[in-house]
Amino acid sequence: MKLITYDELIATPWKNGGGVTRELACFPVDASMSDFIWRVSIADVSQSGPFSSFPGIDRVITLLDGDGMQLQFADHTRHALVDKLIPYSFRGEAQVNAHLIGSPSRDFNLMLRRDAARGTVEVRHASGTIKANQTTLLLFCAAGRWRVSGTDKQYEDLQSGDAILLEQTLSNTMITSLDAQSALLCVRITLA
Repeated sequence: MKLITYDELIATPWKNGGGVTRELACFPVDASMSDFIWRVSIADVSQSGPFSSFPGIDRVITLLDGDGMQLQFADHTRHALVDKLIPYSFRGEAQVNAHLIGSPSRDFNLMLRRDAARGTVEVRHASGTIKANQTTLLLFCAAGRWRVSGTDKQYEDLQSGDAILLEQTLSNTMITSLDAQSALLCVRITLA
């Protein structure tokens, strides 16, 4: 288990200046924005504007904090990203303008190179077991506190904003909610 605390994340300004991104993890390690296979990050959106284009990338965005935003696609499709902890998927090459609805917002992002990786984001609120299946597993504490343990009894406690990265999950992972209003984002990634 690799613990990633929010305090250690480095804020990087967006290309378009509309916010900052904090990378939780990527593969390969230290990959650039043009050659990653997968990437998980947290974005602070401070103003309305276009999303950066990522051709060949599948994206999953999940609102964490703030009033959210209206996503306007070039084909006139709209999506109101206003409900917290509801993952929304779209193609990275889509031309998207984000219009903040009120206050600045924070979102969780999974990005996957379409021809090289598949992945999902699932939201958990209750204790349970995540079955082993030889995928990469990233657990992000979106609210409250969680205890994460494996069959070898090692465990880590996550505070809000912390994450754990588990490569090649060969054993079951137990998650225990330590607060009544806890929320955990479970990201599974499989390389093609």
